[in-house]
Amino acid sequence: MTKIDQTLLKNTEQFLVEQLAGTVPAGLIYHSEEHARNVVAAVDEIGRNEGLTEEQLILAMVSAWLHDIGFISSVDKHEEESARIARDFLIAKGLKDENIRQVEAAIMATMIPQTPKDKIAAVLCDADMYHLTTENYFELANLMREENKLVKNIDMSRTEFEKMSYDLFVNHQFQTEYGKSVLQKKKEANMKLLQQRLEKNEAKRDKKVNKQNKEIKKLQGKLEQKKGYSRGVESMFRLTARNQISLSSIADNKSNILISVNAIIMSVTMTVLVSRFEETPNIILPTLTFLIFCMITIVFAILSTRPNISSGTFDKKDIKLNKVNLLFFGNFYNMELDDYEWAIGELMKNDENLYSTMIKDQYSLGKVLAKKYKLLRIAYNVFMVGIFISVLTFVFAFITI
Repeated sequence: MTKIDQTLLKNTEQFLVEQLAGTVPAGLIYHSEEHARNVVAAVDEIGRNEGLTEEQLILAMVSAWLHDIGFISSVDKHEEESARIARDFLIAKGLKDENIRQVEAAIMATMIPQTPKDKIAAVLCDADMYHLTTENYFELANLMREENKLVKNIDMSRTEFEKMSYDLFVNHQFQTEYGKSVLQKKKEANMKLLQQRLEKNEAKRDKKVNKQNKEIKKLQGKLEQKKGYSRGVESMFRLTARNQISLSSIADNKSNILISVNAIIMSVTMTVLVSRFEETPNIILPTLTFLIFCMITIVFAILSTRPNISSGTFDKKDIKLNKVNLLFFGNFYNMELDDYEWAIGELMKNDENLYSTMIKDQYSLGKVLAKKYKLLRIAYNVFMVGIFISVLTFVFAFITI
């Protein structure tokens, strides 16, 4: 049987070096010979402070040398592979089965979450996490991140990896009394530094996001300012305004015709027929009927052409709320030139308000046209009915003579 002494320790070290010198996965930059030596040194420190016997300490160191050797053939389940290689190696060296099981148990206990069942396993678990307490932790963490990318194809940003590492810090617990009393303080110092880095990165990210949001809003503002209406819309407004003005002119001409015709008829009637009332009394009623209908027609024709004038004033509140139509003279003829120029300037600054004012102007013209044509229709109806009734009364008057 092989003794548990320094010779076994030297042989184990030599075995690991030879194995790592052979074919290993490309990119194995963290779980290297240096990592194994660091864990062995940590086992020596923790084990002596935990009061391990010399035999226990050597077994713990043997476990440390071999705990990651499984990476040479398996990346995903390296603990199981490491335990298998360790068993084969120690059997070949003639180590007792009981001690081999202790080494295997210690290696398997390093699997996250760590589950040590004896002091040797507890010491190895704390030694494997010893890097959480070192001053060069962030250098080692960067190596681990790069190894994950090269070996496991896990490509994580530095910030993402540090967030995952912070969770490890939070969830990890040392298994030995030395780890809880001495190493925990060093781990908390690194944990605080890691938290500060994360907060700083988060602040930078928020600042960058805010800057991007401002840029987006700025671009959106420019796009909205540049956003215009198509030429078709402008043509529509221009054509509609021209048509409404033409219709208004036609209505006024029709009203003028009615006024002129009825005025002439009334003049002729009063000149010719009224002077004959004494000679022919029967024509009095038809003549008066005809004159009354002519008068009513003229009244409605005049009403259709009579303009409505508003106060001709506005205030700044009306302009801010876009309540006044500045394109109609009746809304500004009593205002000072400076006030009107200011109001037009405010209107020109905002395309939406400008087009809204144009829509109001079109609507107002439409309302005026509707009123004109309604009164004009009444005037024509009165004129038509009056002519018909007057002719009938004249016919009746001449029949009864």
